[in-house]
Amino acid sequence: MKDTFASSTEDRVEARSDLMVPAQGSFTRPRRFAETPPAEIEEADAVIEAGPKAITARLDSNAGVTATTPRDLWGLLHEQVPGTDQHILAGSQAEEDFRATDVSRAFDLLRTRLRQTVKQHGWVNIGIVSPTSGCGNTFTAANLAASLSRVPSSRTVLMDFNMRTPGLAQMLDLDASETGNLRDFLAGDVAISDYILRTSDTLAVGLCATPQNDAAEIMQDPATLASLAEMRAGLNPDIVLFDLPPMLTFDDTSAFLPQLDGVLLVSDGTRTMAKHLAECERILGGQVPLLGVILNRARASSIERF
Repeated sequence: MKDTFASSTEDRVEARSDLMVPAQGSFTRPRRFAETPPAEIEEADAVIEAGPKAITARLDSNAGVTATTPRDLWGLLHEQVPGTDQHILAGSQAEEDFRATDVSRAFDLLRTRLRQTVKQHGWVNIGIVSPTSGCGNTFTAANLAASLSRVPSSRTVLMDFNMRTPGLAQMLDLDASETGNLRDFLAGDVAISDYILRTSDTLAVGLCATPQNDAAEIMQDPATLASLAEMRAGLNPDIVLFDLPPMLTFDDTSAFLPQLDGVLLVSDGTRTMAKHLAECERILGGQVPLLGVILNRARASSIERF
């Protein structure tokens, strides 16, 4: 993906004017909440049946802290400084040069619109997906995360859920071997602080070091949903970005749609066809809002200058 940062005038990213304008009725899907474990329900029922005195004793013993009060794990995450062989995170001269490009400014504009949208609707989980491979999905996810991370006092988590062909570690020049395995983390066998890496005070990443050919099954596993819910409770991120597989190539993304609050669709100006976008919109249907279409590798002549 490094050639994406070339200085050629043909390498552009365009935020479409209709970005963040979802289809009619797409905001009606109810929010999802993690289910209370059966053991906690039984314990609560037992306390209620014991009467008011037992309830008071239980509140006193908790000292005002309920079972749903999460512990902030952000500061416990292992920190890894991104290598200099990348262009979008602090740590190299290339990052400073890239910040001055039209591409970087386009991502900053996208960042602001996205933050306003998720804040308005109380959303967290955002998927970055393309119709087919090679559209710049990982490039878009990484650059958007980097732009979000420059907002002070914010928290962004970037997850490499393109499990068949993971690429975030290479894009960000990070060592995925220093973390636990993504599969084990999603199964609940690896702690959050042992898997998620923190690259700064505002950005954390979950990498995938080994390709997973059964990605669709992993995404539908109840253990995966529980692990992600626990991660959100422990890290309290403003936004979680999921770099997802091509929608029309595998069923991985379709399997994960119910867990998303919104989707950004990445279109390649040199290969994506209108029928590809139409089919993606059909698959999304009423499941999840399509927040907008990002045109990658747009011709310079198609971008307005201000």
